[in-house]
Formats: sequence, C-alpha cells, structure tokens
Amino acid sequence: MSHTPASPAIDPPAPTTQPAPTAPPAELTLEERLTFIKAAMTARLDEAAVAYEVNTAHIPTEPVDLSDVVTVPLTPTLQPPPESYPTPVAALLQRAHHRLLTGGWCKDVLVDEDGARCMLGAIRIEARGDSGLEADAAAVLLDAIRRKFGDDVDSVPSFNDAHGSARIPLRMVDQAAGLADARGL
Repeated sequence: MSHTPASPAIDPPAPTTQPAPTAPPAELTLEERLTFIKAAMTARLDEAAVAYEVNTAHIPTEPVDLSDVVTVPLTPTLQPPPESYPTPVAALLQRAHHRLLTGGWCKDVLVDEDGARCMLGAIRIEARGDSGLEADAAAVLLDAIRRKFGDDVDSVPSFNDAHGSARIPLRMVDQAAGLADARGL
C-alpha cells in the first residue's frame, strides 16, 4: 500500500450575498416602468421626509399666524382706476380699458346680458354721450390695431369679434390710450 501525502484542506467557497444570475427580465411596458419609478421615488421621498423630521426636531419653532402670511391679490373690480392721462381721448381709452377689466369683455354685441362690453361698447359708455370724443377714441384705437395687425383690419368691432378671449383686445385698448397720449389727443 502506498501512502500518498495528505493534501492540504481546501475550504469550500463562501456563499455570496448576490443572487444567482437569472434570465433577463421580459421587456416592461411604459406603464410598468413608470409604476416602478413612482414606487422608488415615493420611497425616497418618504425617507427624506423622515430624515428632515429627525434633523430638525431639535429646532424650536413658533406657530405662524396665517393672517400675516396669506394675502389675497386685488381682483380687477377692487383695484382703483389708474392715474388718468391728461388728454381727453387718452383718458377716455384708459377709462374704457379699466371698464373692460372690471366689468368684463364680450364679443358680438356692445353689451351682453351680464353687463360685459366689447371694445366699442366700453368706449361708448365712457364717452358719456360725447360722440366726437367717442369717434376720436375709436379712430385712435383702430390706428393702434392696424399698426400691430396690419391694414386688413376693417373696424374695431370686427377686430373685437375675431378674438375668443379678452387678452388681446384689452391690450390694444391700453396701447391705444398710450398712443393717444403720445399724440396729445
């Protein structure tokens, strides 16, 4: 019997903490990926919130009186009219602009059932019966519109009725007031 020298002991490999490789996951849909991302982000945000609470727990705080913090912007109906232009046509256009802001804008009629007015309706009510002043204001307004939108605009009412919101008509009345003031009208 032959004697072979003893071989040194070999330790078996230590188990790893990584899982055994698996087959690649099947392709995920966009909704599934978004669901996983949302879950991961929610977990991270929850962890950050807890960390914030722990890190700031020692800071003394005083209660906040919300009446000192919460402010309500003035709505157009509560805003005072701006300082009036010194010239009559410019002042009329400025009042018409303020009327549109506070009373509302409409299209297809001079005044709607709620009292909102079109551009010309606002000029007419603010002219207070002075047809010459009304005509001058409408002419300056049409000139301001044509400067911005070209000579294809037929009239103030057609321009007014071509818009679905008050934004551009109101801006044009305001610009016309500035134009009238610059002209000394």
